[in-house]
Amino acid sequence: MPEIELTERFKNAYAGLPSPIQKKVKKALRLLANDPRHPSLQSKPVEGAPGIFEARVDQNYRMTYERLPGDLLRVRVIGKHDETLKKP
Repeated sequence: MPEIELTERFKNAYAGLPSPIQKKVKKALRLLANDPRHPSLQSKPVEGAPGIFEARVDQNYRMTYERLPGDLLRVRVIGKHDETLKKP
């Protein structure tokens, strides 16, 4: 099971999200920690950003992460789909 590391950028973005979205993010993080390939995350590489992946939180929100040595996932940012993928 991978370990999750949250960047300051992620923490700051998370703090500004509405409470219902924060709950969905917590669920997505649990799924990511248990299985980064969980079907509801719809994880896939971010186009044009080698080594960075996106995971679905809900229809409108995505988070990005990278896989690091030692079974570590660094979660980089959370936000609305298009905004998040412009600067993953």
